Amino acid sequence: MKKTLDLAGKKAVVFGVATDKSIGWSIAKALNDNGCRIALGYQERAEPYVKELAKELKEPFLAQCDMVADEFIENFFEKLDKGFGKVDVIIHSVAFAKKDFLQGKYYNIERRAYNTAQEVSAYSLPAVIKAAVKWNLLNGNGSILTLTYLGSEKAVQNYNVMGVCKAALESSVRYLALDLGEKGIRVNAISAGPIATMAASGITGFEGILKHAADKAPLKRNISAEDVANLALFLCSDLSKNITGQVVYVDAGYSIIGL
Repeated sequence: MKKTLDLAGKKAVVFGVATDKSIGWSIAKALNDNGCRIALGYQERAEPYVKELAKELKEPFLAQCDMVADEFIENFFEKLDKGFGKVDVIIHSVAFAKKDFLQGKYYNIERRAYNTAQEVSAYSLPAVIKAAVKWNLLNGNGSILTLTYLGSEKAVQNYNVMGVCKAALESSVRYLALDLGEKGIRVNAISAGPIATMAASGITGFEGILKHAADKAPLKRNISAEDVANLALFLCSDLSKNITGQVVYVDAGYSIIGL
């Protein structure tokens, strides 16, 4: 990727990379290409793919981190403390819901499935920040980013519980921005238009969503993971030093459309 911003000397930890199609991977690669050293936190099942991808990074740090329990997050940050040190950037690209509850009637979701989706997709953001603060691994004047989608504020067919999780996530961004502002740490969310990722493949009728977005967006096109990574570069750089608590859209303008 063409060098656009100088992040030399900065460090970032990226959660949620699973394949080369992951938005988290595009962001990690873009940050690394612009001088930022990268640590990757990933699920055990993704380890073979992550280790292969990491060969494209300069001096990466790798460690498993599953978001389903606090002890897993704690173990990750303990390893980060010993092997990587303080970070300037946290990228939270994590979400999960059972495919069965991303279709049909939202009210049919089971209590346990709802709680799991919320814990992994929304609670994991304050959970990783809590651990980072506890281990004193967040540099001042840093940047924290998470990923969201328009389904947080509009009812999107077959998005269901994930839309509810993203709404909680976006609210968390505002409260975390308030919590961390005194340290100069910014917390923002990127609301990306639909992109063909592995996670998106679990949404019934996703091809139709892509086509609809391209047809209705003012720019008449879909976006790419690289578009998200370019916005992340800006929000992780000092150029965005006074932007916090915001949901920033990169969706070819689709979110502004009424009818």
